Amino acid sequence: MSRLYSSPPTSVVSWVLVWAAACAPHQIDTRSQHAARRQEARAETLRTIVERFRSESRFPGAVAAAWFRDSSSVVVAVGLADRDLRLPMTERALLHGGSVGKTFFAALVLQLVGEGRIGLDDNVSRHLGEEPWYQTIPNAGTLTVRMLLNHTSGIPEYGRDFMVALISDPGRVRPPLEAVQSVAGAQPAFPAGTAFGYSDVNYQLLQLLAERVTGSSAYTEIARRLLGPLHLSNVIPADRKEIPGLVPGYAGAGSFMNFDAVMRDGRLILDPTFEGGGGGFVTNAGDLARWMPLFVEGKAFGVHLLPDVLRGVPAGQLDVGPDAQSGLGVEIARTPLGPAYGHGGFFPGYLSLVLWYPDAGVSLAIQVNSSASDALSRPLREVLLEAARALAAQER
Repeated sequence: MSRLYSSPPTSVVSWVLVWAAACAPHQIDTRSQHAARRQEARAETLRTIVERFRSESRFPGAVAAAWFRDSSSVVVAVGLADRDLRLPMTERALLHGGSVGKTFFAALVLQLVGEGRIGLDDNVSRHLGEEPWYQTIPNAGTLTVRMLLNHTSGIPEYGRDFMVALISDPGRVRPPLEAVQSVAGAQPAFPAGTAFGYSDVNYQLLQLLAERVTGSSAYTEIARRLLGPLHLSNVIPADRKEIPGLVPGYAGAGSFMNFDAVMRDGRLILDPTFEGGGGGFVTNAGDLARWMPLFVEGKAFGVHLLPDVLRGVPAGQLDVGPDAQSGLGVEIARTPLGPAYGHGGFFPGYLSLVLWYPDAGVSLAIQVNSSASDALSRPLREVLLEAARALAAQER
């Protein structure tokens, strides 16, 4: 055989191995330095945008996060966590997520659909019809699970008497069923399945339905099925007034709840238990930014359900934008960066928004500790779009 195809001399092999071993640490160190610089640049870009937004607005502080398709993420905090004590906001701070929590209850229900224990087009009475209160719910005989998920049930929002009692005695513990029963006997907003009408009661009904099917607390099931496996350790049930890590929020001097600071002596003045499936979680922006792509890409439930989940109905103006659509547990907006998927949230003292821009490969979340009418200089969605554009351009 020709010398051309014979094995190289042992000395040559040894030299190559020594050279490779010497270079490998340098290459690894170079890559890690590059990754660190990229993360620093991403964080600085996000921080600059959010800090400018804070300086133009009237909220005390914010936490914002960006998650990228390469699974890396950055979290930044600006301003104050406690306006009176002048304590700075931190990257690990928890804020009430409001209706963003609906996405977790939706994912639980969708898992049960994937397991064949619930059908999207099941009549809700199949699961809750034996409850003595169920037939008093508007459109009770024609409601389906799908209609609850995309807010086409025609069920109105909380009844007036319930809201008056909530304002006059905010500290009383109220189970979600009490909120559901507040619409008993009310006229439907429209025939079931014919239009869109956002109502927390839809998701409180979904919570009760999931608990009937599983025989377990929805919070327990969400922790077992979603928060634990997906390592979302900074998503915590808002089922009590004292929640470790929750920063103070401010509802504004003219708040309908008749108080500005929403916490007293480290406890919420308004007991949040009533909200349940309508929101029901305190969160950190870092976990929210990572969560939304998991939801939208079917990693929190069977991927075969995605065509149903992302088939939106016209919803008009939502937190995610004008001319929005409502999917099953997710809101869909058209943006200059392509479609964006997410959800907004309000709880007295807190505002939140998370949006996943798949075409740009970035998911963003922001939470602020004020819900005052003059808290924001512009909608949160505009801030997230600005950040998404800047971060996507930076990746090129």
